[in-house]
Amino acid sequence: FGPNEDLANYPRTLAADCDKLAEVNADILFVPTVSELYIDFDGVNLNQTMTIQPPPIASELCGASRPGHFMGVATVVMKLFNIVRPDVAVFGKKDYQQLHIIRELVKQFNLPIDIVAGETIREANGLALSSRNGYLEINEKVQATQLIRVLNEVVSQVTQGSQDFVTIEAQAMQQLTTLGWEVDYIAIRSAVTLLKPTVEENDLIVLGAARLGKTRLIDNIEFCAKPLN
Repeated sequence: FGPNEDLANYPRTLAADCDKLAEVNADILFVPTVSELYIDFDGVNLNQTMTIQPPPIASELCGASRPGHFMGVATVVMKLFNIVRPDVAVFGKKDYQQLHIIRELVKQFNLPIDIVAGETIREANGLALSSRNGYLEINEKVQATQLIRVLNEVVSQVTQGSQDFVTIEAQAMQQLTTLGWEVDYIAIRSAVTLLKPTVEENDLIVLGAARLGKTRLIDNIEFCAKPLN
């Protein structure tokens, strides 16, 4: 979380999380305090003077509007990895940029950890599950499905042969804006590097971030530009 973001109001569901872990017979739950993770925490400031510098892609997509966010993510995840020493760690595909950066973290620092990508879980209407969905008003929860529908339209245009990604992205953003969203970005990227794809690349992903009312939502769809017959 950066300055002026929603850390103070972010939904905290520890009790519900504990219940879900009990249902699958989890053995251990690690819930560190701030001072356990940040040893120089003075009650107000973290005083974390050493940080992990993420790769350049961290300044694009979500990172463009959240400067420093992925530096914080990489740093705290490295702390957790050092404390827990996991063999496997699961990160959801819904935050695909975060997943990509954590994979790079593990690779660059030779960490013996298998990063598993968790599939995005959706409600029956297609809305990706998220803690931030709790911010949505009843009417907004219905409207929120517009994001995944627009992303699906982008996929359809690309798989039908269009390579004018800039125009496709701009039209998708305008469509959401017309529907009342404040759009951060709609971007077609390489699913492997998250960079802008070359015409030869087939494994793609379309990512979107937009604000509906007070709630910022993200979503994405992985797809093949030239589906196999």
